Amino acid sequence: MSIRIGVTGWGDHASIYPDQTKSDEKLEVYGSHFPVVEVDTAFYAIQSVSRYEKWVNQTPESFRFVIKAFQQMTGHDRTSKSVQEAKDLVKQYEESIQPVIEAGKLQNILFQFPPWFNVKKENIKKLRLIKEWLEEYPLALEFRNRSWFTDEYKDQTLQFMKEHEWIHTICDEPQAGESSVPIVEEPTHPTQTLVRFHGRNVHGWNKNGRKDWRKVRFLYRYNEEELQEWKERVERLKKQTPEITLLFNNNSGGDAADNAKQMQELLGIEYKDLNPRQMDFFNF
Repeated sequence: MSIRIGVTGWGDHASIYPDQTKSDEKLEVYGSHFPVVEVDTAFYAIQSVSRYEKWVNQTPESFRFVIKAFQQMTGHDRTSKSVQEAKDLVKQYEESIQPVIEAGKLQNILFQFPPWFNVKKENIKKLRLIKEWLEEYPLALEFRNRSWFTDEYKDQTLQFMKEHEWIHTICDEPQAGESSVPIVEEPTHPTQTLVRFHGRNVHGWNKNGRKDWRKVRFLYRYNEEELQEWKERVERLKKQTPEITLLFNNNSGGDAADNAKQMQELLGIEYKDLNPRQMDFFNF
């Protein structure tokens, strides 16, 4: 399967869930619509092995997980750690995701760094260490600081990612200053590229003094023209990278699942090996 399309998380996509769907049934239903999902809860806490085992069992054999790195591994908690403390934390995280790895369902581990993670030697050293500690796994890298892709550093950033086989997370997001990155359409990994769609809500992207900024940040619905632009980009990327994962994160207003379905239709993709849907039980 060369192109997998899904959304970030599986809890809030009302358009794909029948009424009265229980929360612990949602992943199973989700797996009847999409072949991949991002585990965003892993960002907020290291999940238990038993939870990953449950998720593995609720999804079809061909299903894949993009698992976000824990926020203390990416520096979102703003606490300083010794190299040994950081290494121990990575080890704890690695042990937690083993059920997904053993089932062959890991698409990649996503390291999304905070807006203050800019180009400097200390941060490049951190990227080297993470890759060293998790060298056997596919690791995706997403920046939230524009400095990595300025004219001065863009080529060096991409070359560094290629040398260390970081999967480039290409972002479609509002162009709202230093804390956003442009669309950089270039794969850096031999086999994988990840694309994340955050919407284009410029006014909601940064806090701007708003208390409810988290609720509106991803409030956006991609229109047909914007998705058509991405169809053309994906067609170009297909010629450069064997596997592409497209994840829609524009779900403040519940638009992600619908946009993901639209993209699937635009690309002419029909997934065959998903979970059965209840409505199909009567179609013999």
